[in-house]
Amino acid sequence: MPLYEYKCRSCGKTFEVIQKFSDAPLKVHDACGGPVERLISPSALKFKGSGWYVTDYGSGNGKGKPAESKKGTASSSDSTSKPETKAPSTPAASDKKE
Repeated sequence: MPLYEYKCRSCGKTFEVIQKFSDAPLKVHDACGGPVERLISPSALKFKGSGWYVTDYGSGNGKGKPAESKKGTASSSDSTSKPETKAPSTPAASDKKE
């Protein structure tokens, strides 16, 4: 059930009430009898840092590659990846002797 925050217009006190979605909003402050208004508060859920969506999902990072754990080791789905191939190195033009 959601937690709603109200403020009394008479005494200025702010208070919280747990209510169902189907419950009507409060109209009167129980303590002083003054009219109340429901406040809109920011969500308590915060996404901080960069890459939270990449590091927290085990199925992948959305780019077709498996996600890596926070310690830098690859996940178990890496066993199916192809080995890297390197291009043959060629000597630089200045290394050749004629």
